[in-house]
Amino acid sequence: MPKIKSLVKKLRDTYPQFVFKEAESFSWSPRKNTIFYSLNGDCSYLLHELAHALLGHVDYEYDIELIPMERDAWNVAAELSAGFGVQIDEDLIESNLDSYRDWMHSRSTCPHCSANGLQIKKRAYKCPACSQSWRVNDARICGLKRYKIQPKN
Repeated sequence: MPKIKSLVKKLRDTYPQFVFKEAESFSWSPRKNTIFYSLNGDCSYLLHELAHALLGHVDYEYDIELIPMERDAWNVAAELSAGFGVQIDEDLIESNLDSYRDWMHSRSTCPHCSANGLQIKKRAYKCPACSQSWRVNDARICGLKRYKIQPKN
């Protein structure tokens, strides 16, 4: 399996339309047209972020839209992997998708009664069981925070 540095060199040559920049974690920034990568990470993640770029992933309105975007990016990464000598473990893919499922479940859990809420707009939820509304932070990298919008008695 190639080291990150050698893979980045190959990817820069193959995809000159994107900027590749060293960072603490892997991510795709459509605004900066930049794929960020960690020298200590798995090459699979670099191909995954490249796949987001190739697919033109920019943003999403509802959290549920994130899972298909992530799955599509992993599928493209898997297609690219053979050409760059990278082996992507299916367990790694499923573990990552599970982390997004867990993230979505945490965000949708009512802070008042713990029922599963419904997303009503970007970063805002409402509980069908107790009518509590709350908003959430982005929390894909940082810790999740939920803020009640209206007090419940």
